[in-house]
Amino acid sequence: MDIQVADSRPVTIPNGTPQAAVEFHALSLQISESGTRLSDRRHRTQTHVSRWRALLYTVFPLLTAHQQHEAEEHQREAALLQVANELRTHTYHLESIPAVYEQLDVDPSCGLCTDEAVRRTETSGCNVVSSAPRRLVVRSFGWVFGGFNRFLWPAMIVFWLCWKPIGNPPQPGNLAMAVVIILVICLQALFGAGQEWTTHRTMHSITNMVTAETRAMRNGQQVQLAQSELVPGDIVYLRAGDRVPADVRLVRVSMDLRVDRSELSGAPDPTIGTTGYTNTNYLETRNMAMMGMHIAQGQCTGVVVATGDRTVLGRIGQLVTGNPADRTILQIEVQRLVNWLTTVSLVVGTLFVVLWAVWLRPKYPGFMSVSDALANGVGVLVTFVPGSLPISLILAMTMVAKRMQRYKLLVKNLTTVETLGTVTVICCEKTGTVTQRRMVPTRIGFGDTEMEFDDLVSTCEAATVDALDVAVRRVHETAFLCNAARFDPTSMHLPINGRVVLGDATDCALLRMAEHLCPLQPARRQYNTLLTVPFNLRRRWMLTVCTDRTQSAQSPFMVVKGAPETLLPKCTQVQMQNGEIVPMDHTRRSRIEEMQHRWAAQYGCRVLLLCRREYTESNPLSGIADSAELYAVACQNMCELCVVGLVGLVDPPRDEILDSVGKFRGAGIRVFMVTGDYAPTAAFVARQCGIITSTTVDGIDEINARVMVNKTEKRTDDIACRSTARSLLVSDSEHTLANRSSLVVSGPDLHGLGAVHWDIIALYDECVFARITPEQKLQVVEEMRGRKHIVAVTGDEVNDVPAMRAAHVGVAMGNGTQVAKAASNVVLLDNNFSSLVVAIECGRLLFINLKKVIVYLLPMTNLSEIMPSLFNVVLGLPIPLSTFLMLVINTITDVWASVVLIHEEPETDLMLHPPRNPSKDGLVDVRFFIQAYGFVGLVQTITGHTMFFLCLYLRGGIHPRDVFLAFNKWTDGYLSKSKAELTELVSVSGSVHFMALVVMQWANMFVARTRVQSVFRQNPFWGPRRNPLLLVAVPIAVSVSLIVNEFQWFNSVFLTGKIPVEFFFLPIPFAFLLVGLEELRKLVVRRYPNAGLARIAW
Repeated sequence: MDIQVADSRPVTIPNGTPQAAVEFHALSLQISESGTRLSDRRHRTQTHVSRWRALLYTVFPLLTAHQQHEAEEHQREAALLQVANELRTHTYHLESIPAVYEQLDVDPSCGLCTDEAVRRTETSGCNVVSSAPRRLVVRSFGWVFGGFNRFLWPAMIVFWLCWKPIGNPPQPGNLAMAVVIILVICLQALFGAGQEWTTHRTMHSITNMVTAETRAMRNGQQVQLAQSELVPGDIVYLRAGDRVPADVRLVRVSMDLRVDRSELSGAPDPTIGTTGYTNTNYLETRNMAMMGMHIAQGQCTGVVVATGDRTVLGRIGQLVTGNPADRTILQIEVQRLVNWLTTVSLVVGTLFVVLWAVWLRPKYPGFMSVSDALANGVGVLVTFVPGSLPISLILAMTMVAKRMQRYKLLVKNLTTVETLGTVTVICCEKTGTVTQRRMVPTRIGFGDTEMEFDDLVSTCEAATVDALDVAVRRVHETAFLCNAARFDPTSMHLPINGRVVLGDATDCALLRMAEHLCPLQPARRQYNTLLTVPFNLRRRWMLTVCTDRTQSAQSPFMVVKGAPETLLPKCTQVQMQNGEIVPMDHTRRSRIEEMQHRWAAQYGCRVLLLCRREYTESNPLSGIADSAELYAVACQNMCELCVVGLVGLVDPPRDEILDSVGKFRGAGIRVFMVTGDYAPTAAFVARQCGIITSTTVDGIDEINARVMVNKTEKRTDDIACRSTARSLLVSDSEHTLANRSSLVVSGPDLHGLGAVHWDIIALYDECVFARITPEQKLQVVEEMRGRKHIVAVTGDEVNDVPAMRAAHVGVAMGNGTQVAKAASNVVLLDNNFSSLVVAIECGRLLFINLKKVIVYLLPMTNLSEIMPSLFNVVLGLPIPLSTFLMLVINTITDVWASVVLIHEEPETDLMLHPPRNPSKDGLVDVRFFIQAYGFVGLVQTITGHTMFFLCLYLRGGIHPRDVFLAFNKWTDGYLSKSKAELTELVSVSGSVHFMALVVMQWANMFVARTRVQSVFRQNPFWGPRRNPLLLVAVPIAVSVSLIVNEFQWFNSVFLTGKIPVEFFFLPIPFAFLLVGLEELRKLVVRRYPNAGLARIAW
């Protein structure tokens, strides 16, 4: 049989293997009486302390990164200790395999029946780990006191104090402002809670788009079950690439089984799996595989002992609070911007108070009271920071995630959405990513001839193995005996090409090939498999030891398949088409090598060498019952093989791949193929897919020659040496390295390459890395990352996982292995490579739209609102815009438009622009502030104050020269007006100022929709770039303006005024002026892209 069966005696693993040294570092708990008992009182005390700390750090993030990491590690260690206490009584790993079956009441030959599985589901629940505790108290505390609200609470307290006891006499407006700020805090908290709930629900629905399945035995048959349907006692079958679906006791393992335990232990390397216990510690023994671990290599059978929250992973998840997600680059930049604006507002507000104390109060007594000065200073803090900016960022990322969901893109976290927009290099696997993973045999060869596979099928179909020609029978035997794939029993009634095959793409193709030649069901009964050594990319071969039941001696023989360049040196014989076995000489070896190269280069075939070894006299494989010994003997005797044939397999490219690669190239993204296939095969497929387009393709020789050129150019005195090196590089004057953009390098060529070699490789636009190992895939990713590239890696097999984890973005195909999908950040559910184009476009759109939101918010919340306070303090004007009206703009009228701008469609095709460099192209820069403050903000400020002075003049006959430097003269009797009349004029003029800013923000909303293109090409009403929600912002702003200015209660409490009808329309020409000036700026930028105005454009 092909897997090892052992009893439950202790297993000693050789210390010489690297895997023997790998232990569960994070789970190395001594489950003993002395080391694991924590008093309940101490545990409760630690719990209460941690809760109060969490509440405190939610509002004031006082922990350093190191302290926070230590706190998280302490929490995890405490949780693991408690898990160890609970698991100390578990003895599944110590019991014998029959005892485990008996304890779980399951028959190993037929598994559980359906009725019993339903009953156990009702008892133990579904096999789903519950989410980590939401800790609503802590989260609610954060919603109310965290974020922007942490600045509003001090402002509220100051306004309250300005009412009483500082206010003399108490001014109801300050009390009302304190109440308004409390309402704003409540609204911010409700919005934050609602948005977090919406985001959580959205991400939950996205992650639920993939249903993980596993192979289990029910009612005596192997079936595919959803992992959530597993119950204790289920017998499951796992192979390389599978995720362990529950806590499993291993009962059968292959000789090469390796389990990746990093999910729980943090161990960097996979460890050996056994059937006997290697440690009395339940968490450290190798005969247990816990939920969340992965099968990195080999295959195994296990019986489920715990599901859902009763698993080790589930227990830890209930005890350890989920760590917050890593902040994205955009989140860091937005937070940095908010912190900077907050700092500026604190400095400005403090400066206003200091100016009042040292200058205004002694020189202009009565101009401004203590309460007015404090309220003015705090008002700057409240209105200067755009409170809706962090909210807009979360909304933007959630919206983009929903958009990607519509294209069958599973995004596991919002961080990935942003990173996708900066990708510069995509390293993609060939099979299953750029090809369809539907390999079909097209050619077959023997030592003396070759032919089309269809021709062979038409002449050699047989009902039994014995009816086949000798040569074809040997090919047939090798194809299905040395094969890990199996037909799905439920699809056996379908035609051969329509049946579902479980296994690797290569094995699936060989299995169908064998079925075409002769039905496999009777053939399988003829042979008995003693040992299977699975294929992997490091050794590049698969070996099976079998016996023929029809022979009396039943002497074991060996069948092998693999890469020709790996197996051919081990071959001493070759089979001819007539079945004759002849010695392997130089001519026949050269013919096989030429056949492999020609099939690969001309047809894009993956070429496999099929070999076998039979023993006529002394057979070293006979009489060996122990699987480990048989494994060692078979590997040692894998020599003197006979080539029974060559098979050429073709995997057609995906239909959409050519167009997708072209779009990536137009977007400045390089697509590299990283594959384990033969170099000519990889190059042929890469040219089919558009990954290689150059007529001249370089190799490692050209790289080495370029290194020689670089070295010799530094020695200017050695002209002859430099000329010799250049001659190695350039064959003629028409082809130089400067115009060569394609490179094909094989894995063996990468050994020994230095940094200078990789510097040259990184300059190529089109690269193919062939015959590459998983370690070399990882090396390619790390070398590209080391050269400041943002790397995305696509894959679908366990061999792709190290590179996917090392990349900035890991992309898995929907039909890939569970390990690949678990390690990825994005899953292409429809296996459509073009969906990745949409993902990158969404990432770029997120960045662009967020810039539009900021350029919309900053002119109003900063310059247009800070200038009235500045003029009040420095120039002695009555404050043109009250703090209350500033707060209305900041928290109500601007919020809807900023949220709507998030939904903008791109003004141009984003895939026609190169990716941005996160280290250079930040969210805001000097050019951005020039646009926000030097242009839009300046126009808005001038417009608002013009309306303010115009209203004073038209309604009160007060000339602007009488307003400047008024200071304490603005009181009863000034310009023959009473104090009440002056107050009323200022209230009405301030409301007019407010209305002017609202109207100007309408214009700013429309011009912010485009950065270069005309706003008239971004039609909001119809067309592909429509955004009708923008029009809703206008009636919302008008309604709010009418409410706060026309209702008498607001007039008396917040000193607002009824806006004269004409001032609803007078700001409109200024709005059109802003649109016209912005259109003129964009026209100059388009016409003269190298002019000075274009260089400072945002």
